[in-house]
Amino acid sequence: MHERLRTYLIVAAQAGLAAELSWFITREVLHNPEPLFAPAVAVGTIAGAIGHRIRRALEVIGGVIVGAVVAHLITRTFGAGPVQTGVVVALAISAAVAVRGGGAVMAQAGGTALLLGSVAQGPDLVVSKTESAVVGGVVAIAVAYLILPLNPMRVVHRTVGPTVDVFARELTTAATALAHRDLQQAEDALQRFSTAWEQRQKTAEMVAAAQQVAVLSPWRRRRLGIMRRYQHAAEHLEHAYSSAREMVKWATATIRAGEPVPAGLPASIEHVGQALRLLYRDFLAGRDPDPPRARAQQAIKDVNEACAEGVEFSGQVVVTRVRATVSELLQASGLPQAEANKQAGLKTDV
Repeated sequence: MHERLRTYLIVAAQAGLAAELSWFITREVLHNPEPLFAPAVAVGTIAGAIGHRIRRALEVIGGVIVGAVVAHLITRTFGAGPVQTGVVVALAISAAVAVRGGGAVMAQAGGTALLLGSVAQGPDLVVSKTESAVVGGVVAIAVAYLILPLNPMRVVHRTVGPTVDVFARELTTAATALAHRDLQQAEDALQRFSTAWEQRQKTAEMVAAAQQVAVLSPWRRRRLGIMRRYQHAAEHLEHAYSSAREMVKWATATIRAGEPVPAGLPASIEHVGQALRLLYRDFLAGRDPDPPRARAQQAIKDVNEACAEGVEFSGQVVVTRVRATVSELLQASGLPQAEANKQAGLKTDV
């Protein structure tokens, strides 16, 4: 949480700088007597979509243009007033929908139409608002990718690292609970695992921002290789987290049902957690993928031993989820799907 806060503080600095620059350009360079609209667009672009700033800037600019044009046409024809303002906002949002604009486009179109539709105005005001929107969007992109870009690897370490630690730690806790048949400990681990699963989208947003910076910022492009490695692994890690959550769920069910627990079953869960930690620490940092692969393969040896001793229904589901998770971790480490499934003991794609 502390590391994520530091990243957001950098985003706050970006927003402040973008606001200052857009105000200066609008007021001093373009001589616009009302320069506040440009900083508002710049801050909205920086803070509103950390991982999709270029798209956000285009949506904001597009929404402003739609709203300004509709407001100008209606007020020029029918004048200004409360009824005309309502009509302007409705038509602006409808126009945004017609051009397949997203929520940001509709919000900007409606907001701009409300602002301009409530006063009698001419084409100069439409031009000035559009000009301000373009200045704010362009300045936001320049600050985010050229002047004060995030360090993509720091973003990944600050956001992905804690997420991996939570999942790996709860796998270890679940393994211990299964080995000792501690139902309360297993249920607590499942609850924490599920909470982390629900919150992982925040991590995905920050990683998307880091990837975009690595692609678009010339100062951060040397990190592009590592970021592409993570991009390849991210989808498999997402599937691994999902399978691991099911693994913990059915480990809890195994305890609750009083089924036999061969020693290899909790050991396999523990080794899956260790493989996850090693994958993040070694392979995604550009080092040798063999350590996480070896730990994942040990998890498969453990489940094979457990199956030889005998597992019942819930335990068999745990075995299946271990194999699926291991396959995803091996694929995240760079193995082809067919080879990863083979090593995990899967006969079909999971």
